[in-house]
Amino acid sequence: MNTSPTGKHPGRTLIGLLLALGLPFCHLGDLGTAYSGLGPLMGGEVLWWALAAVILLYVLLVEHKPLSSIGARRPGALDIVLAVAAAVIMVVGIGLIFTFLLPALHLSVAKQMNNALQTPLWFRALQVTRAAVVEETLFRGYGLERIREATGSKIAAGVVTWALFAAAHITSWGLGQVIIAAFGGLILTLLYLWRRNLWVNMIAHWLTDGSAFLFMPHG
Repeated sequence: MNTSPTGKHPGRTLIGLLLALGLPFCHLGDLGTAYSGLGPLMGGEVLWWALAAVILLYVLLVEHKPLSSIGARRPGALDIVLAVAAAVIMVVGIGLIFTFLLPALHLSVAKQMNNALQTPLWFRALQVTRAAVVEETLFRGYGLERIREATGSKIAAGVVTWALFAAAHITSWGLGQVIIAAFGGLILTLLYLWRRNLWVNMIAHWLTDGSAFLFMPHG
């Protein structure tokens, strides 16, 4: 299998990065809802899953690289512990942001949160899973790894993908969600740079979002 450095195929890498880091800004949920024929729930999800599938196939069939090149490696026991610890840090930090920072800035995501909690539990579970799987694949797995390979700098790769991850959230819930995503994205970026394991990030991401949308009681 060809595992040539990314630098030998800059055009190929650029196309992959445009797909992984550019399309999340193209209102995929709205487009899927409008044109997929799957309705307002599943329609909003289908293009995100399709994009993740495209990236995985791109790695395998176009770049001719293993999925381990984007961090898909079997996690160890320590990795699982660190994923849970990262989730706890994010849940506590996001709770503080909700309680103190957003009110101080006169920002709120309460309306969007309440709307999300009105959807069926199975759909919220799907959304949480999609966010963990798709966002980690696009931003931490493919995006961070390929920028690191292209630039030789893991710091540059981390900063760029962290900023884009945070910015991508303004399309749905506004500036308040960008702040929340920036904090969560910082922890997830540091976790990936430390362990370079996509599954670990997916677990941490899933537990964090699940704590808000699946496990917390609400009225």
